Amino acid sequence: METTSFALPATPRQIAYARSLALRNQTLLPWEVQQDRRTISAWIEAQAGRKAVPRDNRPSSKQVAFAERLARIKQRAVPHECFRDKGLMSKWIDGNK
Repeated sequence: METTSFALPATPRQIAYARSLALRNQTLLPWEVQQDRRTISAWIEAQAGRKAVPRDNRPSSKQVAFAERLARIKQRAVPHECFRDKGLMSKWIDGNK
């Protein structure tokens, strides 16, 4: 007796979750992975364990230029920690307009 094995297609929920992981991890979701339930499950397991790509928290060049312009007008210096965090830079700008 011969047994035939066939692959079950990936579920829509698996594909949706895999796509969200691919976006989060900034990676590609191969087409071949999306075709088989077991393959996509293994891919999801591998990607779910990865940490998300850290976001750049530095202020934009426009923020820095505006803060420096405000600092010249107000005759004060922009604190050094503001150049490392866009939230701090935003608060400094709001407080010095």
